[in-house]
Amino acid sequence: MTYFKPNHHHSIQALDWPISQLPGLNSENQTRLNNYGIKTTSQLLKKAKTSGEKMILANLLKINIRDINKWIAMADLARIPGVGCQYCGLLLHAGVSSVNHLTQLPIHRLHQQILRFYVVNLQRRDLCPSVNQIQEWVQQAKFL
Repeated sequence: MTYFKPNHHHSIQALDWPISQLPGLNSENQTRLNNYGIKTTSQLLKKAKTSGEKMILANLLKINIRDINKWIAMADLARIPGVGCQYCGLLLHAGVSSVNHLTQLPIHRLHQQILRFYVVNLQRRDLCPSVNQIQEWVQQAKFL
């Protein structure tokens, strides 16, 4: 697979996903978010920027604040083109809480955390993203 390597002449467009694509979001919570006008991941990020806005959203939707924070973290990570909704939950399970956090992590250490997740939870080392793929995520995150 060929990866896009951004440089100072390029920028990366953050991706926006239908809220229904976020992993672990059941149909009841999707409906609650839709009824509040949140139909995409970017709308979720815009409506819950501050801790106060997150609490208001949790109270209005009658949803635990931990779920709101989890969805926001995944929506943020899903903005990265190579990550999207396919890997945002994986990164969250590996301890990555935001795009900015991803840019700070040593790639090989992150790869080991992700590999550990695949081995322990899925017993499938072969499905783990490669070091090069994770490096690409980090590079893309730096250009968002």
